[in-house]
Amino acid sequence: MSKKVILSGIQSSGRAHIGNYFGAMKQFVDLSETYDCYIFIADYHALHSLQNPKEMKENITNLLLDYLAVGLDPKKVTLFKQSDVSEHTELCWIFDTITTMPYLMRAHAFKDAEAKNKEIVVGTFNYPMLQAADILLYSPDVVPVGQDQRQHVEISRDTAEKFNRIYGQGGQTFKIPEPLIMDAVAVVPGTDGRKMSKSYGNTIPLFAEYEEIKKAVMSIVTDSSEGVPKNVYAIHSLIRSAVELDPIYKSKTGKYKELKELLIEDLEKFIAPLREKRKAFEKDIPKALAILKAGGEKAKKVASAKMAEVREKIGVQVY
Repeated sequence: MSKKVILSGIQSSGRAHIGNYFGAMKQFVDLSETYDCYIFIADYHALHSLQNPKEMKENITNLLLDYLAVGLDPKKVTLFKQSDVSEHTELCWIFDTITTMPYLMRAHAFKDAEAKNKEIVVGTFNYPMLQAADILLYSPDVVPVGQDQRQHVEISRDTAEKFNRIYGQGGQTFKIPEPLIMDAVAVVPGTDGRKMSKSYGNTIPLFAEYEEIKKAVMSIVTDSSEGVPKNVYAIHSLIRSAVELDPIYKSKTGKYKELKELLIEDLEKFIAPLREKRKAFEKDIPKALAILKAGGEKAKKVASAKMAEVREKIGVQVY
C-alpha cells in the first residue's frame, strides 16, 4: 500500500524559533517516517508582511537550512518553494470564483485585522484561498496544524466540497483533508506568555547562540504571586518531562532566577547540536538550494497533473 500524504509549510518571514520547531518542524520530521510528506516554504504567503526582496531571499535560504538542520531528509520528504509551483496561484484564482466575500469575512486573520482598524490588503483577505490551493493540489490525507490553525483546514475542506459539488461530473476532484492536531504542542508559549510569534517579539530563536538564549530566557515574564513561574515552566516542559521538572520546581519554589538559569542550560543542551548541524549545511548553500529546486520540480509534476484535471472540469481545456 502507498503511504498516506501529508502537506504543510512555514512562511519565510523571519528567523525560526522553538515555537516553529515544537509546533511544526518536529512533527514534520516524526511524520516523515510513516507518511509521504510535502513540506514547503510559503514565500508568497510571506509577502503579507515582507516586501524586501533581499530579506526575502535570505529568509528563503535560511528556512531551507533550518528544515535540513532539524532532520528533514530530502530522500523522505519533498521540500519545495511555493513560488516554484505556479499552479498554487492559478488554483487560488479558480477558488476565488466560487467563494463569497461573507464567507471569507469569517476568517480569523481578516477579523483580527478589521478589529485593529488596519488597512487590509486583498492578500490578507484572500489568503485562505491560496492556502486551500496549497493544500488541495497535493491530495493530502492529513494536514498537521496547531489548534489555533484548525480553521485553515476547515476552509480547505469547505472549498474542496464546494468545487466537487459544482463541478461534480466525472467524480471527485479534490480529496477532503483532515487536520492532524497534537494537543500537547498545539500552542507554544512565548517569553511573555502569549503564543510564541515573530510578530510579538517574544521568541527564542531555534538556532540561537548561548548569550542569545540567556537574554531571551531572562526576559520571560514571571508572576511574583505564584510559587511556580508558569511561563518558565511551560517553555521548560517542551524539552523535559513533568516527571523530571515537577520535583525541581517544587524544591525551588519562588527561586525564579535559579529556575531560569536551569532553563538556559537545558535549552543550550537542546539547541547546540541543531546549531552545529545548521552551520554544516551553511557551508554549502548551492547544494542546499539544489535540494529545494529538485523538490520544486517533483512537486510541480503533482500539481500540474491535478491542474490538468481541474481545467478539464471547469471547461477551459478545449485543445
